[in-house]
Amino acid sequence: MASSPTVLMRLMASAYSVARRAETIVRNVMAGGDLGIVEKCGPNDLQTKADRLVQMSICSSLARKFPRVTIIGEEDLPSHDVDEELIEDGQCEEILKKAFPPQYSSIKEEELVVWVDPLDGTKEYTEGLLDHVTVLIGIAYEGKAIAGVINQPFYNYEAGADAVLGRTIWGVLGLGAFGFQLKEVPAGKHIITTTRSHSSKLVNDCISAMNPDSVVRVGGAGNKIIQLIEGKASAYVFASPGCKKWDTCAPEAILHAVGGKLTDIHGNPFHYNKEVKHMNSAGVLAALKNFDYYASRVPESVKQALVP
Repeated sequence: MASSPTVLMRLMASAYSVARRAETIVRNVMAGGDLGIVEKCGPNDLQTKADRLVQMSICSSLARKFPRVTIIGEEDLPSHDVDEELIEDGQCEEILKKAFPPQYSSIKEEELVVWVDPLDGTKEYTEGLLDHVTVLIGIAYEGKAIAGVINQPFYNYEAGADAVLGRTIWGVLGLGAFGFQLKEVPAGKHIITTTRSHSSKLVNDCISAMNPDSVVRVGGAGNKIIQLIEGKASAYVFASPGCKKWDTCAPEAILHAVGGKLTDIHGNPFHYNKEVKHMNSAGVLAALKNFDYYASRVPESVKQALVP
């Protein structure tokens, strides 16, 4: 093992602890009863007090420790002093003990971009569909998603009083992914996971072309990738603009770390360098296995309608 942790190791260890702090904030806001909901661009594009506090917590905590890392968050918030109670200074010792791939050992702080979705599945959060909700912290290097953290604040929330509430999944390309049990959908089954609140004719046409055995409609990109890696769905199909880079960076890194694939609907990889446009305007296609099967079934009419 290296004598001192690399920048990526330290950033991942901090991101893990920051995500755990975010989990507490998300649950506390829900317990307090006043979600502080505001509409951003309409009734399906909401922001809550939890979105605002978590983004301040994640971005400020990481910026203090890693001042040269570029951090891009979903919420457009005014810059002001952040309450010290929101700052998380800890780091996950388990991550620091891992043997990270040697190709990451010389990465400099200023070469990393962090994409933050403080509350993925905000609409579901406001509706009490709490298992859909995740906190996403993705890390990119040279435009590629290489590491990510997905926290589920309400994991096990219906499992009874003795269950441990919340969990944190993390992964690094070339190292693997941790915090869950990797499972595949039974062979020959085609189960599609897709949007719950942003459906359209295009979305449904694309799903129909996959000839699925069943369709699971849930909120949140992070939640959909968890469906793939835990064997509840075989492909994530979203033939529509709407998803953003902070929605896909962390989930993509974790999916790729276990051998899956996530692209736009044309099969083009996403780029996560700091200058890119935030919208994933050509939709999302992802699978743990058999990606080419799903990619080959995307209709030409869908591809023509979705321009990268």
